[in-house]
Amino acid sequence: MDDAIRIEKLSFSYPDGHQALAGVSLVIGRGESVGIAGPNGAGKSTLLLHLNGILRSDDGAVKVLGQPVDDKNLRWIRSKVGLVFQDPDDQLFSPTVFDDVAFGPINMGYTASEVKEAVARALDWVGMKGCEERSCHHLSFGEKKRVSLATVLAMDPEILVLDEPTSNLDPAGKWALISLLKKLAVTKIVATHDLEMMQALCQRIVLLDQGQVVAEGPAEKILADKDLLAAHGLLSAEPV
Repeated sequence: MDDAIRIEKLSFSYPDGHQALAGVSLVIGRGESVGIAGPNGAGKSTLLLHLNGILRSDDGAVKVLGQPVDDKNLRWIRSKVGLVFQDPDDQLFSPTVFDDVAFGPINMGYTASEVKEAVARALDWVGMKGCEERSCHHLSFGEKKRVSLATVLAMDPEILVLDEPTSNLDPAGKWALISLLKKLAVTKIVATHDLEMMQALCQRIVLLDQGQVVAEGPAEKILADKDLLAAHGLLSAEPV
């Protein structure tokens, strides 16, 4: 299996001195669905933001589809790695749904007809066809989540990166999103606390805590280890 993502000894500290990642090494194969799990503050979001160059570190290396994440490759990498933020309001900023979904393809140099086709295809995929002229401000939270996903799918990425995709969704919205994601034949990397989602969607789980990989393995093995999950804030400890 070819590598989709290869991370070698990646460390990162924020300007206030907080070290969010400490020597993370990780390989994700093309076509894999991998869950990145861990408590709040574990470094999950920081790790995801390195995958398309929003954050960069000189301490360690990140490669996407064999290419280093650097200034020379940044535009290409962002066409291959679609990042969906936890809060859809961080992703949606245009007057209409069409404008938001078209933003990426326009910036990638698509022609007008290609943009229109990409927007229609992406909105159809996420079940939002016919909503092109609606204002994103008037959408429900679940609808915003779907449009956020469409903004990324419109660029036909090879790697889909999602930060807490089921947070604040009701059960029906959550399972509809999981069902949609299962149908997408791309590499998927999902940072989440949602054990049900990982069980339904992910083949492998990487457990982060305090900026380090503390465990990784097949999803069924990691999810069956109740002591491990409890030790890292993913499961309530059994009452004494």
